[in-house]
Amino acid sequence: MSGGSGGGSNNNKGIVAVVGVGPKLGRSIARKFAHEGYTVAILARDLGRLSIFADEIAREEKSQVFAIRIDCSDAKSVREAFEGLLSLGFIEVLVYNASAPSTSPSTRFTDIRVESFEKALAVTTVGAFHCAQQVIPRMVERRKGTIIFTGSSMSLNGMPGSYELSCGKFALRALSQCLSKEFQCRGIHVAHVVIDGAIGPPRSSQKAFGDPMDEGLDGWMMDPDAVANAYWHIHTQDRAAWSQEIDLRSSRHSF
Repeated sequence: MSGGSGGGSNNNKGIVAVVGVGPKLGRSIARKFAHEGYTVAILARDLGRLSIFADEIAREEKSQVFAIRIDCSDAKSVREAFEGLLSLGFIEVLVYNASAPSTSPSTRFTDIRVESFEKALAVTTVGAFHCAQQVIPRMVERRKGTIIFTGSSMSLNGMPGSYELSCGKFALRALSQCLSKEFQCRGIHVAHVVIDGAIGPPRSSQKAFGDPMDEGLDGWMMDPDAVANAYWHIHTQDRAAWSQEIDLRSSRHSF
């Protein structure tokens, strides 16, 4: 475990654990919650890259950020990662953003190795199951907590050549629905977000941002900072009107 620290962390708030952090959505979600005063833990396989992200977010947001290595396909790795994280305090928010890379659309079903298929399900769905089991008991004790699963258009529609990703995301959506129905009455908000489109770099990282119609391919991409704002909205929803599932897409999405 490693991390960067800033002077502005709010100890009255719990910890936000973002599992599956890369340079786009995961990092934006972590930055958003850090900006709102939470202590943040970012988890992924590449600890070196995570440490860079942690230092960057801590410096920019004056918040405390921990980088923790995790292999979501390995139950032992998940357990050890959360043992360290739970020792730091109460995990108020779990965002599961990890998934295995999808196969090429040209990949035929008969060419997919069963080992590859099982590994994809282990990362996308079984890992989410293990992570949820780590945080739910304390959430139930406190009658408070948010769990958000990142889905995709593949959560709803299977496509040829997308067996690994689509099957994993279908199962993840079912897990989200089951958990919501069991734990919502205990004060835990479980939500599933359908990301219907490709996520590009944050608009803030671009030198100029004008009319989306003039941006070529980038105009079709979703801004990870905007998506992160939607995750924050889910967490802050009034208990009298919780969303179990929302879908997000660019305004230029073609139906």
